[in-house]
Amino acid sequence: MPRFSATNTKRNSELALLLVAMVLVAAYSATVEANMLDTVTLDFWVPAAVLSAVYLALHVVVRFLAPYADPVLLPAVALLNGLGVGFLRRLDLAEVAPAERIDFPIFAGTGGRQLAWTLASLILAAGLLIVIRDHRSVSRYAYTLGLAGLVLMMIPAVLPARFSEVNNAKLWIKVGGFSIQPGEFAKLALLVFFAYYLVRKREVLSLASRRFLGIDFPRGRDLGPVVVVWLFSLMVLIFQKDLGTSLLYFGMFVVTLYIATERASWMIIGLLLFFGGAFLAYFLGSAVGGPFANFYQRAEIWLDPFGDPYNSGFQLVQGLLGLGTGGLFGTGPGGGQPTQVPEVHNDFIFAGMGEEIGLFGLSALLVIYLLIVERGLRAGLAVRDSFGKLMAGGLAFTIALQVFVIVGGISGLIPLTGLTTPFMSAGGSSLMANWLLVAMLLRISHAARSPVTGAAPTRAPGTPPAQLHGAPTEVIRP
Repeated sequence: MPRFSATNTKRNSELALLLVAMVLVAAYSATVEANMLDTVTLDFWVPAAVLSAVYLALHVVVRFLAPYADPVLLPAVALLNGLGVGFLRRLDLAEVAPAERIDFPIFAGTGGRQLAWTLASLILAAGLLIVIRDHRSVSRYAYTLGLAGLVLMMIPAVLPARFSEVNNAKLWIKVGGFSIQPGEFAKLALLVFFAYYLVRKREVLSLASRRFLGIDFPRGRDLGPVVVVWLFSLMVLIFQKDLGTSLLYFGMFVVTLYIATERASWMIIGLLLFFGGAFLAYFLGSAVGGPFANFYQRAEIWLDPFGDPYNSGFQLVQGLLGLGTGGLFGTGPGGGQPTQVPEVHNDFIFAGMGEEIGLFGLSALLVIYLLIVERGLRAGLAVRDSFGKLMAGGLAFTIALQVFVIVGGISGLIPLTGLTTPFMSAGGSSLMANWLLVAMLLRISHAARSPVTGAAPTRAPGTPPAQLHGAPTEVIRP
């Protein structure tokens, strides 16, 4: 195993940032106990210590297997994950009688389960780094992963409601006491397929048919892939009754297509198709009902949440009231009433935290998400193969789109969706899938930041740049 200088690899910087992140998590836990128990117990540091141990273990894996990986990604995600665990424990304490809170076990409740899911997620992330030493090797299984992603995406839709439906959205597979959300893993498999497919077809999809208002639009016969993915996203919207997942799948493809072709027209076409499909689903929900009724109801709540504040609009109204109560600085960790918001541990965790850390605190969290996205895009710009560029760009955008959809939903900007806040919401499926996403970004950033050894390959005349460095490509003559 080659040894790398800490000056070159920035691993010591990563370690220092990890320690700072865990100090912040411990301080958050202590503040929660001070407000909810009127004292700080000797066990406040235990969750932060457990998280520190598992994060340091992953740091060691990164130090040896991806020594040139971006040093900011792991600490930033660790901070979000740690604050999520701390807030979930705060919700557990709120459900216990005040006299019994001081004796509430550290590893019990939703917070304890989230600690266990974090351990499982980091094991998966380390396993990905161990198995995948070169991100380009994933492209060999692109079609298999694409098929697997479609199967995972559609399984909940075809299962009976008692095995798949939660809060009117068919996103789960429930067997006994076990449940999993396969769509969280489907997004990663589909993204690999999208990146591979668009590397191969980028030459054709980049061709312009006509120019309108200074924008080059593609040929009509090249719209097939976008229309197919659009139809699949509408099927998710109709049969799984979930706007957020539908928007996520379609948005991933359109943005990856834009990165591959650098044609703004694809973004315009994608937005027109999606908003047109959403409007059609709303109209059919109003006129026909049936599978479109759920989306129509969500849109009606979004348009007028205070029209029925004690029934259908209760969740959104309580979330908005919580954000308003928090103001600029919040009521302090443990000082609010986030349990008044239904599903605050899942869809509305941002609203619950916003009441206690205020607008400034939420802005800081959004900056951390923005930093993760920026680092992912930077890795995509720096990596030297087209497949890696599309993968990194798609992975970074996936996080950005999830955060936008969630924050937009709880603030009333867009209709509510069933997506969870990355790294913070309760649940194992989302946490494991997003940690796998981070592991892939670490692998790609390692390839991007690694020093070039030997002479760079030369490109023969007529050879597309995507063929350099072993990236998959296919030249198709129009």
